[in-house]
Amino acid sequence: MPAQQQPAQPPAAQQPAAASPSEAQPPAAMTVLNTHDVQGVLGREVLSATNENMGRIVDVLVDRTGQVRAAIIDFGGFLGVGSRKIAVDWSALHFPQPGQPDAKITLDLTRDQVKAAPEYQDGKPVTVLGALGKLEPLPFE
Repeated sequence: MPAQQQPAQPPAAQQPAAASPSEAQPPAAMTVLNTHDVQGVLGREVLSATNENMGRIVDVLVDRTGQVRAAIIDFGGFLGVGSRKIAVDWSALHFPQPGQPDAKITLDLTRDQVKAAPEYQDGKPVTVLGALGKLEPLPFE
């Protein structure tokens, strides 16, 4: 007599049970940061070294490798009227130490330097105002 075959187990029964969300491990490409190590920059006020209001960060420009290159600051005007967007080199910005969420971001440029900079326009070639007040085109090859 032929041996009886065992019924095949359904595929779900052969796989280990899924881990609960609290037990799940983050993917290898994910980095978890402590809340005191990170801060959002969009909408944050920017001040000059002499405590003058320079505007707010409204965008961040990155190159194709993901390197942050510039911040777009909404500069001048009153309540959004008459303001211009200016691209400033990321290295010209100084961020507060961790644990000081209310501290302001400062910029190594004067109001006159920023006022003289060309306006940033989405979709057009970008000219960045550097930390020393020098204008440089931002290459995006």
